Amino acid sequence: MHSISLRRLWTCLIAFCLLAPVVSAQEKVFRDGAATSNMTPPLGLPIVGGFSPVPSKHVHDELFARCIVLDDGQSPVALVVCDLLGLSAGISVEARRLIEERVGIPSTNVLICATHTHSASSALGDNRYELGHTLNDYQKFVVTRIVDGVQRAHNLLRPAEFATGTVQIPEHVFNRRWYLKPGTMPVNPFGNTDDKVKMNPRPGSSDLIEPAGPTDPALTFLSFREPDGKPIALLASYSLHYVGGVPNRDISADYYGRFSEHFLRISGTDQQDPPFIPILSNGTSGDINNIDFSKPRISRPAYEQLDAVALDVAEKVHAALKNAQYARNVTLAASYRELQIGLRRPDERLLSWAEKVVSEGRKSERDLSYIYADRVRHLENVPETTAIPLQVLRIGKLCIGTMPCEVFSEIGLEFKQRCAIQPALLLSLSHGYFGYLPPPRQVDLGGYETWLGTNRLERTASDKMLTELLGMVEEMQRQSASHGAR
Repeated sequence: MHSISLRRLWTCLIAFCLLAPVVSAQEKVFRDGAATSNMTPPLGLPIVGGFSPVPSKHVHDELFARCIVLDDGQSPVALVVCDLLGLSAGISVEARRLIEERVGIPSTNVLICATHTHSASSALGDNRYELGHTLNDYQKFVVTRIVDGVQRAHNLLRPAEFATGTVQIPEHVFNRRWYLKPGTMPVNPFGNTDDKVKMNPRPGSSDLIEPAGPTDPALTFLSFREPDGKPIALLASYSLHYVGGVPNRDISADYYGRFSEHFLRISGTDQQDPPFIPILSNGTSGDINNIDFSKPRISRPAYEQLDAVALDVAEKVHAALKNAQYARNVTLAASYRELQIGLRRPDERLLSWAEKVVSEGRKSERDLSYIYADRVRHLENVPETTAIPLQVLRIGKLCIGTMPCEVFSEIGLEFKQRCAIQPALLLSLSHGYFGYLPPPRQVDLGGYETWLGTNRLERTASDKMLTELLGMVEEMQRQSASHGAR
């Protein structure tokens, strides 16, 4: 009797040992789910893409939070791309808190960024310069829609494969900051000609010398599909500011939204269930747009140019997918940190100028001197420093870094080159909006992106943020290597 009991015990132990690895493997199967969440604002809220916001009158196409949830059985990650000009840090904080509470994804593992469409209502708050402001009604709605989208994507988690690749698309990106011939620099809103470069000069002008910086023509994509090949989601990142050509009272996701629509049609997945979710995000395009300044610009009907760019980009990414090499054993990692960065404040001379201009009243809707004088006054009492959110995600062998600004292309290029995990990409407008982020040499050149009221962070902010971000990557690489990450 005793021997029979021992034999049964040994049989159970052997069976447990054989089954344990199977259960462990099942727990760590790489999974993916994706969903969209409509965040279109009601008509009548101001559209904030221009210097003078105007109330919306029409919805040309809906705005979405496009969401991807990834899970390797150990470190779940969520990626959210919103059809917004930008989003306040408060939206990211609250949405990530609720996602952790409801879905179980750590707040540090959730990436939330904006596309920078100029045809959306503001999610920056009633005063974009006020740090830590209370969320207004539309911001609260955006939070709800982000959380709902992530929860729905989580509901759709299923076994997945992952591939990444790069496509060179130089024909749509142009540096918009130009050196001009001596004596031709126009007066800026502050009443001087101290700028050494001009943003958006007249296309084809004989005054142009050369662009003040590079472009980044490389589009990086992340593709997720089921093991049988059925697509789940695609996330592409391209360093193009936006395209525009949208009537000023229309709500539109710009070319980002049209990219998604075109990709669904091209891939024949527009009727798929669960839906396939293609997403286009904004890389580092603070000084890049879609205008070739070397020649005169041709006037086009509304939406024509953005549709053409979106179609071409979608076709090129779709073609590149044919050569994608998919992997099933994918691991994930995430790191989130806040770095104290100095805020710019106006000096007494600038404040005196601002008070004088404001006291004289606004001369027109596009009175840039008045607009910037008002912005300068709002920045008089900002704190010396503020917390800047930085994030690093690793998906398989791919690295994603984030910054909460309109990041210049050369910063993105440097991150790609120096990043310890390759391939790499940098996403702008993530977890907040702190204005333009030029590198120090561009700050010294002046121009729109460096003016106080457009640019809010200290001169060397980009250097400090890039150093911190690269350090986070190196730390992650060491941790991943110690765990044998793939």
